[in-house]
Amino acid sequence: MNVAILFSGGKDSTMALYYALKEKEDVKYLLSMKSINDESYMFHVPNIHITDLLAEALDIPIISAVTQGVKEEELQDLKREFENLKNLGVEAIYTGALYSVYQKSRIEKLGDEVGLKIISPYWHVSELEYMREIVSLGFKIIISGVAAWGLDESWLGRVIDDEAIDELVKINEKYQVNIAFEGGEAETLAIDGPIFKKRVKILKDKKEWHLDSGVYIIEDAILEEKL
Repeated sequence: MNVAILFSGGKDSTMALYYALKEKEDVKYLLSMKSINDESYMFHVPNIHITDLLAEALDIPIISAVTQGVKEEELQDLKREFENLKNLGVEAIYTGALYSVYQKSRIEKLGDEVGLKIISPYWHVSELEYMREIVSLGFKIIISGVAAWGLDESWLGRVIDDEAIDELVKINEKYQVNIAFEGGEAETLAIDGPIFKKRVKILKDKKEWHLDSGVYIIEDAILEEKL
């Protein structure tokens, strides 16, 4: 089946891509929605500009579309891109939705309107098992934003490994932070993994912290060959 991935570069859309490839789907495109509004309800924002580089690292064509990120209105921007993909022969869209009914229901409604099947392979997965799987598969995921009690500035830019997951379990016990960040507690970025043809090397970055939340911004990065 000809498919596209709704792709932000974060762990969930990257895992959706991994699943589609594992299922031998013909992944024709990545679709990256780049919101001008940092408070978009639908779309991932931190380091969304890196998706073009990630597409090159994955060796998959990418379609990038700018949206104003206005609540509900941004759905029309996504619908327009779905129609474009439909015209290009795409039959289904894979998403990284885990528990967000707000996002999943709206994407599925658009899919119905356009005539595209919507597939969310990790819907209602066990958060802990899911995070462990990401690490065990060899994906290198970094934290690009945090906004929750228990997640301080030291988490910005941190690689998610088993030690980090152990800490998240403890933070969850104290603050009820979702271990897979499905409540918006943190944002992530994949920079390497088993489906990557090249890895991302970060050359310049910065952290911005505001009282109880912050973002990790990649200002410059290149691709490296994998041995």
